[in-house]
Formats: sequence, structure tokens, C-alpha cells
Amino acid sequence: MRILHTSDWHVGVTLKGRPRLDEQRAVFKQIVDVAKAEAVDLVIVAGDLFDTASPSSEAQKLLTAALSALRRTGAEVVVIAGNHDNGKALDALREWAHAAGIHLRGSLGKAADHLITGETAGGERWKCAALPFIAQRHAVRAAELFELGAAGAEANYADHLRRLVAALTQDFGADTVNLFTGHLTVVGGRVGGGEREVHTVADYAVPAAIFPPTTSYVALGHLHKGQAITGPCPIRYSGAPLAVDFGEEDHTPGVAIVEVSPGIPAKVRTVPLTEAVPLQTVRGSLEQLAKAEPDERAWLRVFVTEPARAGLRAEVADLFPRAVQIHIDPVMRVDRTEPRERRSGRSPGELFGAYLSENGHDDPAVAKLFSQLYEDTQTVAEEA
Repeated sequence: MRILHTSDWHVGVTLKGRPRLDEQRAVFKQIVDVAKAEAVDLVIVAGDLFDTASPSSEAQKLLTAALSALRRTGAEVVVIAGNHDNGKALDALREWAHAAGIHLRGSLGKAADHLITGETAGGERWKCAALPFIAQRHAVRAAELFELGAAGAEANYADHLRRLVAALTQDFGADTVNLFTGHLTVVGGRVGGGEREVHTVADYAVPAAIFPPTTSYVALGHLHKGQAITGPCPIRYSGAPLAVDFGEEDHTPGVAIVEVSPGIPAKVRTVPLTEAVPLQTVRGSLEQLAKAEPDERAWLRVFVTEPARAGLRAEVADLFPRAVQIHIDPVMRVDRTEPRERRSGRSPGELFGAYLSENGHDDPAVAKLFSQLYEDTQTVAEEA
């Protein structure tokens, strides 16, 4: 059978206040086109459907439209919630999803509810264990729902996840394609840059060994960088379909296409998503920036390698209308480890001038304006 694996859609994400729904709409259309061209039997969306637990109505409309379009390709669709999602709110869509032929799992229920089965048009039977994101505070409750009994006070997050995975995969047989999808951090995975650090730290990391060798393919979400994980079976993060922030500008967004059959190791290849708008950083003096030729489609982050002054930001913005961040390059700032000059006995103007120098803001006009404002306030105070 053939699977399209994607994750971390973050529908409704913005970039420094810039909406990206139109960009996401184009990316999702391309994903649907890939699903059609590849004639996939199953689409797996491994969590973080939305960027926030309280998505806008426009984001919700785009998500349901994208999932419906994927289902109309003829593929089965399995979807789980991620750490950015409100699992209970997604479960409110299960009736709609069921009617549309979409397998949606937002929050935890009984173990049997998380094992989805199907059969391809070619007669291959498959099983998919679908585990939405589980916060640490819910791990014990998850074990209770799965009727696993107490794990002991010393059990950590990885211990609980190991027991949950074992319960979901215990019936994986040799005559079916055995799949697992989850939204979690596996030891050895490299973060992309835009993940929530609190959910990727060591306390949330689980070893790849929790997945049994009988698993044909593990489709993961949560880490935004597409990558394979070494383990007892094929394990992969598909990567996000667009860069969430500038920490991910070196990524190539894409989806994973997986060829897998019972008893045969999965073969995975990545299909790039060219509709994703790139993020790019440019750096230099104003003269150097004027000669720069960044990607005309890209959202830009600009570092200016000259002292700050009044009007500099506006000049850079005129050069780069698609700049969403403009900063003075950190190399222009004074080393804070150097001892500061004594403050006592110095006038407010001198202190403000020292502050400007420390922050690389060498602009006499600003210092002059400060002096004028300070004199005005002193005059008002005296008259009062």
C-alpha cells in the first residue's frame, strides 16, 4: 500500500503578525495534488493541526476543507491531535469526520478506540494505532483508560508511553500492514526550531525501542524537521509543510510517501512542497543590503551591521517590503562583559549617551532630542 505522511500543519499560524492562511491554502492544495498523483491509499496527519488551542473560524474552515479534499482523493484519512491542539475540541468534530470518512482522534479514550483498521482497493489489510499527544499530567490517566493498572510511583513519562504503545500494538500480525502514528519526541530526533520547548525537553523524550519490530512504519509528528529515526522498525518525522519561524529557514518542506506491504520493509521518499513560502535572513550594512538579491517570494529577517539611528528602520523597510523582522546585528553592540563607567556624578544626558553607545545607537539627533525633552520637563517641574 502507499501512504502519504504529513504533520504539524499549524493552520492559522502567523509570522510576526502576518497572516499565512493563503499560503497554507496553496500548500494544502499541493498536498492534495500529490495524494492524487501518487494514488495513495492512506493519508496520515500526525498532529498539530492548528497553531493554537483556540483557532479562528477561518482556520477551522481551512482545516476541514483540506481534510475533506484529501478524503475525496479516495484515500483513507487518519488524523490525530498534537500538543498545539485542543483535543477535546477536535473530538467535537468526530461526528462530522466520521460522516466524511475521516478517522479523527483528538483525545484519549479506551485502547480499542485508537486502533483503526482498513483494507486497500488492492486487498491489503492494514492496522493503524493512532495516539494523540499526551501531556505528562495525563499519562497516568491514559494508562487507566487503557486498563493497564498502576505503573508504580517511580514510573516516568517514557514508562507510561511504552505501556500504551505495547497495548496498541499487541495484535500486530504478519499478514497486515502495521502502522503507528503519534505526536511525540523520540530520542535522537533533531528539533526544527519552532517547536514548544516545554514539550521537547528530556522529560518528554521516549526511546525508539518502545515501537515493536512488528511495526511496518511509525509516522510521527511534533518535530518540524523531516528525518528518519534509527530503531527496531522504520520510524520517521515527515516534517512540517511550511517553516513556522526563522529557526526553520534551512528546512525543505515536504511530505513523506511510504511504500509498504506486510513483511516488507517500508520504503520512504520525500516529495518537496514548492508552494511553501521560504523564510530567509539577510545581513549587511545599508550599502550591502541595497545590493542584496533575496528570494522575491521569501519573508525576510534583516540584520543591519551599522549603528542604529533615526530613520534606519524605514530605509531598510523600503529596500525590503517583505521584511517582517529588522534588527541591528548583535555584533554592533558593546560587549556587556566590559565594566560600565561609574554612574554617580554624571548628568542625565551623559548617562543616556552611554546607554546609546552600549546599544550601538550612535545618533547625535536622538541625544539632542533627549536633552530638549529633559530641559522641558525640568522647566515644567520648576513652574509647578
